[in-house]
Amino acid sequence: MININNVSLRFGTKTLFENVNLKLTDGSCYGVIGANGSGKSTFLKLINGELETTTGEIIIPKTERISTLEQDHFKYDNYTVIDVVIMGNKKLYDIKLEKEELYSHTEFTEADGIRLGELEADFLELNGWEAESEASTLLAALGIDNSLHYKKMHELENNLKVKVLLAKSLFQNPDILLLDEPTNHLDIVAINWLSEFIINYKNLVIVVSHDRHFLNNVCTHIIDIDYKKMTLYAGNYDFYRESSELLLKQIKEANRKKEDKIKELKEFIARFSANASKSRQATSRKKILEKIELEELVPSSRKYPYIDFKFEKGNSREVLRVTNLTVEENSKRLLNKINFTVLKDDKILILGSNIQKTLLFSVLAREKKYTSGEFKWCVNANLAYFKSDNSEYFKGNENILEWIGKFKKIDDIEVLRGFLGRMLFAGDEVFKPVNVLSGGEKARCMLSLMMLKEPNVIILDEPTNHLDLESITSLNNGLKNFHGEILFTSQDYELNETTANRIIEIFENGTIVDRRMPYSLYMQDEEIKKMREKNRIL
Repeated sequence: MININNVSLRFGTKTLFENVNLKLTDGSCYGVIGANGSGKSTFLKLINGELETTTGEIIIPKTERISTLEQDHFKYDNYTVIDVVIMGNKKLYDIKLEKEELYSHTEFTEADGIRLGELEADFLELNGWEAESEASTLLAALGIDNSLHYKKMHELENNLKVKVLLAKSLFQNPDILLLDEPTNHLDIVAINWLSEFIINYKNLVIVVSHDRHFLNNVCTHIIDIDYKKMTLYAGNYDFYRESSELLLKQIKEANRKKEDKIKELKEFIARFSANASKSRQATSRKKILEKIELEELVPSSRKYPYIDFKFEKGNSREVLRVTNLTVEENSKRLLNKINFTVLKDDKILILGSNIQKTLLFSVLAREKKYTSGEFKWCVNANLAYFKSDNSEYFKGNENILEWIGKFKKIDDIEVLRGFLGRMLFAGDEVFKPVNVLSGGEKARCMLSLMMLKEPNVIILDEPTNHLDLESITSLNNGLKNFHGEILFTSQDYELNETTANRIIEIFENGTIVDRRMPYSLYMQDEEIKKMREKNRIL
């Protein structure tokens, strides 16, 4: 259990939240939501003790073990995978190291023997003899093959390092589990497993996530950080959204009625205050007027960018034909003689390993070479490509306005500023150097660039990774309203479900399965599940 009493947090003149009072109970999962910069990750750091409150206190029983999902993928590069997971229980790992050090002694002293006895007792109490088995079970459940469990972390791909750090945070069921964007870079299978894990978890979970479907699946409560305060809602994300909209509507309606009443009272007072026979009634109404208070509607920190892809001329019936396309990388065949045709109005979700999906997109965008086969776009295809790693675009020190001007010449600078303003780069923010932008800001820049290109074909490689819920919602709506063709990959369930009308999945052997059906039905299809198991995804 966590008691949060009158907590405020300020950085200089900026207030993130004030006078927060919450009681978080065991057996519940609290989803923390809010705009970028509202203090979601900071809130987790307060609970973990990495930051101190400005005022108030956070009370956590000293016996409670807190575990946090770490974000530094390179911190443990020189440790074995299995050891990193066991580090999730620091006390157990420290005992393990001390035991190994004592057993390495060539000569044993009496003090060594006594200390080893104490350590063995503590090790047994913490279920140390089962630690490696528990760690391996977690790793396997997250899709990390047994052959990798005793390798060094630096030998793993980054997407696997993410899973190891997640396993570390889950190891031996901590009393309080803090997860900051746990679904980032996870595949669909791992996300589903994590959802089930949290649903069945008996202790306290606090999770920050921009995945609406994930929040709906796992959360028993939502903590909304907005208006410089935290509001607790019982239920999942959809229930929060309905409740908050209803609450705002009720406040506005109550204020409207109060305003009507204020107008009526003022008119009566102005009309009869000088009338002797009515003066008592006018005085009475003045007292009533003084007691009426409108509920203050503080501007929300939530902002929705305007995302709308338009084009002048659509494509012909056959947009793209891929024939026997084969791609090898580092002597491994990742795409193996694949064939598919993109037709007009197709919105295709690509499933598979991150390496395979990114490789396919970069080949189709003519940014990487292929081994054999061919592909051909229709003559009037105008392609815009959102890369999962867009760092190469932001290495210069020019500001946002100068940066976007390199790609799209617009004579009227005010038109360009107005466009950037709709993408939440308002006022002096357009003069911010691009090499210091956050991941979310870079993503909005790339989406701005794509819209200015007016494409009739869009390729999107994990566009939601750095976006907040509001930007994801805007992107989702923009893709639903787009009348061109889309090839995309995403871990956002709702975006997949509402955008895709066709699924292409790439298996480990480089072959594909192609189905024209909604995402939810595809994921439930038993035949496809068997195919996936037979041709296990990387």
